[in-house]
Amino acid sequence: MTGTVYLVGSGPGDPELLTVKARRLLDEADVVLHDKLPGPDILETIPDAKREDVGKRAGGERTPQSEINERLVELAREGEQVVRLKGGDPFVFGRGGEEMEYLADHEVPFEVVPGVTSPLAAPAVAGIPATHRDFVSSVTLVTGHEDPTKAESSVDWSALAATGGTLVVLMGVGKLPEYTRELREAGMDPATPVALVERGTRPGQTVATGTLETIVDVRDAEGIEPPAVTVIGEVARVREDVEAFLDA
Repeated sequence: MTGTVYLVGSGPGDPELLTVKARRLLDEADVVLHDKLPGPDILETIPDAKREDVGKRAGGERTPQSEINERLVELAREGEQVVRLKGGDPFVFGRGGEEMEYLADHEVPFEVVPGVTSPLAAPAVAGIPATHRDFVSSVTLVTGHEDPTKAESSVDWSALAATGGTLVVLMGVGKLPEYTRELREAGMDPATPVALVERGTRPGQTVATGTLETIVDVRDAEGIEPPAVTVIGEVARVREDVEAFLDA
């Protein structure tokens, strides 16, 4: 019999933010294919014997997506119950859509188990709401790390600058200078508040705040590194009002 593949979101990293279903499937799985984004506190709860690391490794090596796809099919055809564990939600910049299509093309049964999505959860625990009735009524999620094989970026920063809503950039620490400059050149106020939330919900969570003009210098001074979420918009001001009362 062909096994089932479960495309599971692990949330932003705090083990207590795993869904009940995700926790059960991790405990019941024969094999768990994971990358680094779920975080050590979650990965350490999975026995070594059934873990396969398909993420980035030392020296910049990474498992090609094509190999991950093939491995999912191979294991399922061996009758294994397989969890493909991703950080956040599998369908928010997690390539879950690609894996789902590949499994369907190869007639492998699968189930999607949504997770708490990091670009909303990480700012929230830092006291930064994605929307706020006093400031903004829309939010746009953007990747700061596109497919490197693309001929050109598909992100229209000029159009995003004109939305007037919150922009949340995932995987955007490295390219922070480029897209903050593009937003300013597109007419966004250089004084627009910006926050960086590193390792949101995890031990060692760090929050750095500045403006569209200053945030690159703030990033460098504070030593902000991936994984981190960038929040651009008036909602980033809310943290100042609530920080003293945050239990995090």
